[in-house]
Amino acid sequence: MASVGSRSWLFPVAVLVAALLASGCNTSPERPLLFDPPVVSQKGVAATHEIYIATTRHKADDPKTVFDGRRSQEHAFARIDISVPAIHKVGALEKPKGKSPDPSRYFTARSITAYDGISTFSSHVNDAARRDGGRVLVFVHGYKTPFDAAVYRATQIVHDSGYTGAPILFTWASAGRALDYVYDRDSANAARDALEELLRSLAKSGVKRIDIVAHSMGTWLTMETLRSLAIAGDRDLGGRLGDVVLASPDIDVDVFKSQMRRYGVPDRPFFVLLSDDDKALRFSSLIAGQQPRLGEYRDAKEIADLGLVVVDLTQVKAGDSYNHTKFADNPALVTMLGERLRQGDEFGGETDPTEAPALLARGVGTAAEVIITTPFRVFNMVLNQ
Repeated sequence: MASVGSRSWLFPVAVLVAALLASGCNTSPERPLLFDPPVVSQKGVAATHEIYIATTRHKADDPKTVFDGRRSQEHAFARIDISVPAIHKVGALEKPKGKSPDPSRYFTARSITAYDGISTFSSHVNDAARRDGGRVLVFVHGYKTPFDAAVYRATQIVHDSGYTGAPILFTWASAGRALDYVYDRDSANAARDALEELLRSLAKSGVKRIDIVAHSMGTWLTMETLRSLAIAGDRDLGGRLGDVVLASPDIDVDVFKSQMRRYGVPDRPFFVLLSDDDKALRFSSLIAGQQPRLGEYRDAKEIADLGLVVVDLTQVKAGDSYNHTKFADNPALVTMLGERLRQGDEFGGETDPTEAPALLARGVGTAAEVIITTPFRVFNMVLNQ
């Protein structure tokens, strides 16, 4: 029989699981995104963003919901125009409440345009990308994310980061509930080919640079897709793959090491944002046999040796109680992310690894430890106020 001491970890774990499950029970996985009649008022609006959508979700029965948590074998493509209120605070998500839209107070979907296939979609994205030198940002959301929440988060990241290229939300069929972790994991697996097809189509369309920002379970999907590209001999999309940012990655550390060995040392180091106080990843680790997840891994030096820039955000303040979305809801960090994406490699196709920490440091208002490794030497530095 186990001793009392050996069971001492059970209570905090039980509390954490109960809290996560309760949050799932209180979250409706399907909420309307569009309004009837459409919103036209521009009063109190800071900006309107065109968010391109590529999805493996099923079309919702209610057209105003657009897509739901079911999986579809037919991939869909669209563009949704979303306005951001002038009162918006960096890092916040002012989601609509009730049935009466108020664009002066909340993120508001205004219109949707559907595309008849991936070729047409990629062509329109390429046209939009030309305003910023042919740059495209693909955002891949994480676990427990209904469609409307994914759209709002993508919009918030684009707005707060100041990104001016063509933003794409790749949204896979998350059920949007805490109890559906396994369903979400299977949905992410089922979406691997679709994400690969999207990235190849974008590269073929003529865009010059494809940056990827993935969060939580979306990092697993992203890494599996990059691994597949590497196996096919096209790991950098013909030189068009730009920054890859893995935020709070929900990936088993050993699996990630295997993925990186197959991918090889990246030409541009991947960015891994981790935090030792990530409660959502503790839950994931628990149900995975208490195996560490990449986003909470303590040995940053070890994984940095795989060709990564590792940023430890443990001391950075979060905007959510689970410390799982710091990359987007911490004002300094989302600003930092935007500057990194804007700086890029100045479209030159080459990265000086010694400059990456400096690019990350700008705009950071709290301490963050950065470890960067190259085939030649290791750099360690602490970024403070």
